[in-house]
Amino acid sequence: MKTWVKVILGIAVVGIVAGFLVFHFLYNKPHPNYETMEPAWSLTAGDLYKAFTANKADAEKKYNGKMIAVTGKISKVESTDSLTVCIFVFNQGMFGDEGVRCTMLPDNREKAKSFKPDGEVKLKGFCTGYNDTDVILEKCSILNQ
Repeated sequence: MKTWVKVILGIAVVGIVAGFLVFHFLYNKPHPNYETMEPAWSLTAGDLYKAFTANKADAEKKYNGKMIAVTGKISKVESTDSLTVCIFVFNQGMFGDEGVRCTMLPDNREKAKSFKPDGEVKLKGFCTGYNDTDVILEKCSILNQ
């Protein structure tokens, strides 16, 4: 066999093995447990909303991709078949309520549905950003109540 054929076969074998190893380790990577994660930031829902509306770029750098604990008076709870969203409303915009929307984890949905409007709550959730109307927290859980 010629040398260049051996080199190409060697590179192909190494590539296949490397591809398998990368796939194996990424596929089996453990998922974070959002229920037990410690919040990187703890603030009021109003302060979080003000941070994003005042300077979106700075707030995204500071809060996006982090677990955040928010406290405040819940305005309403919306529920569908598979989602429960707790909403802190701070403004009325062109498309309705604006504020902080917290999508609850499955284990916290029933308890969240029992929240009374204007009741003080403390939630923690994973901040995924600001869509020009709402700050979005996902994978939320209840810290007190």
